[in-house]
Amino acid sequence: MPELELRHLRAVRTIAEEGSVTRAATRLGLTQPALSAQLRTVERLVGGQLFDRTRNGCVPTDLGRRVLGTARLVLDEMAQLMSTTKETDRRGPLFFGCIPILYFANLVDGLKSLNDDVRAEVRPSSAEIVDMLEAGQVHVALFEFFDGMHARDLAGIELRKLVTEPAFVALPETDPLAEQDEIDLAQLSDRDWVTPPKQHIGSRTQMFQACADAGFVPRLTHHTGEASMARGLVAGGCVSFAAAPSRTGEGIVIRRLRGMPLMTDIFVATRRDSPVAGRAHEVFACAADAYRSVLDRNPEYRRWWDAHPEAHPEFT
Repeated sequence: MPELELRHLRAVRTIAEEGSVTRAATRLGLTQPALSAQLRTVERLVGGQLFDRTRNGCVPTDLGRRVLGTARLVLDEMAQLMSTTKETDRRGPLFFGCIPILYFANLVDGLKSLNDDVRAEVRPSSAEIVDMLEAGQVHVALFEFFDGMHARDLAGIELRKLVTEPAFVALPETDPLAEQDEIDLAQLSDRDWVTPPKQHIGSRTQMFQACADAGFVPRLTHHTGEASMARGLVAGGCVSFAAAPSRTGEGIVIRRLRGMPLMTDIFVATRRDSPVAGRAHEVFACAADAYRSVLDRNPEYRRWWDAHPEAHPEFT
């Protein structure tokens, strides 16, 4: 009778992280049939299906989430055990890198519960954060999916999806569309858009595709990565995509987009040779707590969040 092995647990974890057996196989250096065979073995051993195949990829079932939680704990504990056998002293500062986020201070405070000395670096580009992570310049990172991410070598890094976040839209409070609770993206085809600088738009392809599906090419008039400047431009008559927990006020309103045409995956990553080696589940818990702290800034997003648990399956 076969038994569960660490490679089986790694397979389950990687499929969940990648959302695809094909991408998971590439990351693990396996063929797709070989990884599928491992998944079938695990499903036989635990007595049920671990993933549903949906248009959004492989989504853990209820059983899958339970197995995945145990797999991560076991693999984290194994990483911690292995780290204690190495000569390198990993005590010292915990370097944290992230893109600009609304819950930055809360996340830093949470990480201090794991390491008293946390030093944070904020960069405008998710690709830049991953560069720092791969180079060992940061130990823990939070970033969004970006074009080319799947080509990155994330060996030695525990990667977990925090949430799949829908984009909202920011409008001037004087815009006639501000009276609507929900806005069709096509209604914004004639507006001037504010976006980050072109090189800092991580999912640029996805953004243009969403607009193309709505029948237009966005008129990218202004580029700034500074939030207060962007809000000022919107208050003056422009529009922009907005992070879901963004708050209405100061001359702008935040509205949901009909059909949620633009969804972004947000990830938490922990290096396995870091001061928090073997504690990736605790790092994730810190990020989850920090994210929860901003949910009520946008009541519309809070309602959407409560109605769509599939967007945050690992939150409890």
